[in-house]
Amino acid sequence: MEKIFSVLDKKINHFIWVLVGNGIVILMLGILIVWTDFMLRLIIGLVAIMVAYMFFYGAYKVRQFRKLLDKFIKF
Repeated sequence: MEKIFSVLDKKINHFIWVLVGNGIVILMLGILIVWTDFMLRLIIGLVAIMVAYMFFYGAYKVRQFRKLLDKFIKF
């Protein structure tokens, strides 16, 4: 049982750090929006790509989490 909680804690901590890192990048991109119209269009495009990446990464992590739960607990 301790192994399950340690693995879950490690996975959740990793996911939190990924979200914090993506948040910092989005914050920096938001600061860049202030400068020019070209930068605004570029940043909007990059944010759209980054949001798509976060959804794909989140789906991948949830899938890994589900496989881990299936390994320990049979549903």
